[in-house]
Amino acid sequence: MKILFILFILWHIVYCDEHTHTYKDGEQVVLWMNTVGPYHNRQETYAYFSLPFCAGTKVTIGHYHETLSEALQGVELELSGLDITFKDNVPAQQFCAIELDEQSYKALVYAVKNHYWYQMYVDDLPIWGIVGEIDGDNYYIWTHKKFDIGYNGNRIVEVNLTAENKERLVPNAKIPFTYEVNWKKSNIKFEDRFDKYLDPNFFQHRIHWFSIFNSFMMVIFLVGLVSMILMRTLRKDYARYSKDDDLDDLEKDLGDEYGWKQVHGDVFRPVPHLALFSALVGAGHQLTVVTLAVIIFTIFGELYTERGSLLSTAIFIYAATSPVNGYFGGSLYARMGGRLWIKQMLLSAFLLPVLVCGTAFFINFIAMYYHASRAIPFGSMIAVMSICTFVILPLTLVGTVLGRNLAGQPDYPCRINAVPRPIPEKKWFMEPFIIIIMGGILPFGSIFIEMYFIFTSFWAYKIYYVYGFMLLVFLILMIVTVCVTIVCTYFLLNAEDYRWQWTSFLSAGSTALYVYLYSFYYFIFKTKMYGLFQTTFYFGYMALFSLTLGIICGTVGYIGTSIFVRKIYSTVKID
Repeated sequence: MKILFILFILWHIVYCDEHTHTYKDGEQVVLWMNTVGPYHNRQETYAYFSLPFCAGTKVTIGHYHETLSEALQGVELELSGLDITFKDNVPAQQFCAIELDEQSYKALVYAVKNHYWYQMYVDDLPIWGIVGEIDGDNYYIWTHKKFDIGYNGNRIVEVNLTAENKERLVPNAKIPFTYEVNWKKSNIKFEDRFDKYLDPNFFQHRIHWFSIFNSFMMVIFLVGLVSMILMRTLRKDYARYSKDDDLDDLEKDLGDEYGWKQVHGDVFRPVPHLALFSALVGAGHQLTVVTLAVIIFTIFGELYTERGSLLSTAIFIYAATSPVNGYFGGSLYARMGGRLWIKQMLLSAFLLPVLVCGTAFFINFIAMYYHASRAIPFGSMIAVMSICTFVILPLTLVGTVLGRNLAGQPDYPCRINAVPRPIPEKKWFMEPFIIIIMGGILPFGSIFIEMYFIFTSFWAYKIYYVYGFMLLVFLILMIVTVCVTIVCTYFLLNAEDYRWQWTSFLSAGSTALYVYLYSFYYFIFKTKMYGLFQTTFYFGYMALFSLTLGIICGTVGYIGTSIFVRKIYSTVKID
C-alpha cells in the first residue's frame, strides 16, 4: 500500500499541470519566456533573460509548478511581464527598454553572430523567434513582437509570432522593446491545434514508407530462410542422431561424432559473471515493456503535444515496471544456481539508473560551467535519487522474491556434466567474437532509416509523431534480431562451442554498436553542431540510447535463442 501511495505521489510529481486551457473573456493569458541559444546547437540553451532582454511591468501571477520532466529537459519558464488578456487586442506599445553598455552590447552581438533563437509558450503552445540578423558588418536585433492569437470558443488554438522593427546594435544606444496582440476567431479544433507543428511531408515521405516495406520484406525473407535452413538441417541432424542411437558403444566410439548434440551436458551450464548477465536480462525485459507501453500510450494519447509529458510517462512506467526487472532477472539467477541474490537484486535495480544518472551528472557539470538551462537542479537530482531508492528498489525486491519462488527452479532437459567439455578448435569465422560483431548487421539494416527520422526529431527541430511507424519498426527489429541470433547460436553449437548465452546476448546487442557508429555519421554530415557542451551532450546521450537499445535487443535475442535451444535439446533423446 505504501508503494502504491508513493507511485501516486510520483505520478503527480512528474505529470502535474496547472493549466486548464479554458479562459473567460478578459482573463489573463500568460506568456512564458523559456530559453535562448544557438540555432545549430538545439540542446545548448540558456535562460531567456541571460541575454540583456527586459521584461514587462506585469508581475502578479499565480504560482507555476515546474514538473520533474521539465527540469530534466532544461525548461526554464520565466514570466514575460507582458499584459495579455483573453480576446482583448493590444495596440503596438512599448513595454520596456534597455541601454547597451559594453557588456550588453557584446552579449547581443555574440548572440546575433551565432544565430541565437528563443522559445516562448502561450497556453502550452510553443513559439519560436530569432534574436537578430547580420547585414554586412552591422548587427541588428528585432525589437517588436506581434502576436496573432486564434481562439475557438473559450480555448486558444493558434499562436503566431512576427518579429518586426530591426534596431542596429550600437554601444551606449537605448533600445525600446514593443509588442502588440491581435485576437482572431479560428475554426481549428482544440484537439487539432498541435497539427501545425507537425511535418507530414518529412515523416510520411515515400522513403519512410519504402523503408518500412523494405524492412517487412527482410523479415519475410529472413524468417523463411531461417525456417528452411533450420528445418532441413535439424531434420538431417535428428536422422543422424537417431541412427547413432541404434549403434552400440564401440561403434559410437569408432564413429566420427560431431555437432550440437555432443555438448548437451554443457549447453545449460551457468554463465560466467552470472549476476551481471541476469541483471542485464532483467533490465532488458523491463526496458522492452517500457518501450512498448510508451509507444502505445503515445499513439493513443498523443503525449508529444504536452510539454514534458512523454518523459513523465516514461519515468512513471519505468518505476512501475521494476517488478518485471526483478522477476526475470531473479528467476534466471536462481535457475543458474546463483546464491548471492541480494547482490544480484541490487545490481538489477541500480544498473541502468546508475548508468543514466552517471552520464547525466557528468554532462551536468559541463552544463553548470556553461550556465546552461540543461544543468539539472539539485532538487531534481534528489527527486531522481528518491525514485530509485523508495520506488524502484522495493519493487525490484518484490519482483526478485516472486521470481525466485515461482520460476527459480532449474528445469533443463539435459543434465549438466560435472567437468566442462573441452571446446575444439574451429574456423575463425565461428569464433564467438566474430559472431558477435556480425550479428548486429541485419538488425541495424532493418532500422537505420528510422534512426534518421528519430535522430532528426531529437537533435533538430522536428516533432516525431508517427509512433505507429515506430511500433512497426520496433516489432520488425525484434523479429529480425531473434532470427539472426538463432542462426548464429545454431552454428556456434554445431561447432561444439556451448558458450551460447553471452554470445546470443552480445550478438543481438551488437546492433547498438552500429547505431552508435551511425550517430558519428549523423553528427558529421547531417548536423552543424559545435562546441564542447553540445558535442558532449550529443555523444553522451547517444551512448545511453545505443546501450539501452543494445540491452533490449540482447534480451530479445537471448529469449528467442533460449527457447530454441531448449526445444532442440528436449526433442533429441540423450542417454
